[in-house]
Amino acid sequence: MDLLVVGAGEMGRWVARTVDRPVALADVDPSTAERAAAGLDGRVRAVPADTEETFDAVCLAVPISVVGEAVERYAPRAERAMCDVTGVMTTPVEAMRGALPDRERVSMHPLFAASNAPGNVAVVGDAPGPVTDALLMDVMAAGNHTFETTAAEHDEAMKTVQAGAHTAILAYALAAGNVREEFATPVSAALEDLVTTVTGGTPRVYREIQETFEGADAVAEAARRIADAEGEAFDDCYREAGE
Repeated sequence: MDLLVVGAGEMGRWVARTVDRPVALADVDPSTAERAAAGLDGRVRAVPADTEETFDAVCLAVPISVVGEAVERYAPRAERAMCDVTGVMTTPVEAMRGALPDRERVSMHPLFAASNAPGNVAVVGDAPGPVTDALLMDVMAAGNHTFETTAAEHDEAMKTVQAGAHTAILAYALAAGNVREEFATPVSAALEDLVTTVTGGTPRVYREIQETFEGADAVAEAARRIADAEGEAFDDCYREAGE
């Protein structure tokens, strides 16, 4: 079985490394695909983004904002199956249903940066089969834990674990004063580590998450509630947070 991975960024390279089969890697920037393929083993080759080749499976590792368009564009290249690792699920699942009604379809979301692999991988098996099962076996063989979800449950969860969490971390970083390291507490040190993790990526990735999933406003409202709370109102917030 051969696989076309569309998108030679961080997660596209992760897919290419993780699957145990021949991989073709495409990107809108041909030099990016060529450099990525050269940095991987002999199973991986670079192909043009407008390739006319067909493959047993196509995996989309593209930005969230273009995944619907990418499904339409690359559906003819997928002979048996298509999957994605874009980080949103409702949009690609619905697009794949429309464009590939008679082929296997799975949406995956690795819940980690590639540098932190292995980890948890959310899976929506919309129309699974032997090809997508083989790909998931490769993911699990690399030490990742896969778990089934629905597109709706996943996208709702991302409001908290991505949009909300990132908002809280970035807001802390923006509000933090410039203090000497000796003043760090266990809580502030842990937050500083999280700030380093989040800001060590690229703004585009985090911007697309914020634009796709709600959650930032809820964090802002909670922060204002805590800031305004006095006496027992603060105690209520504290206890509620612990629950």
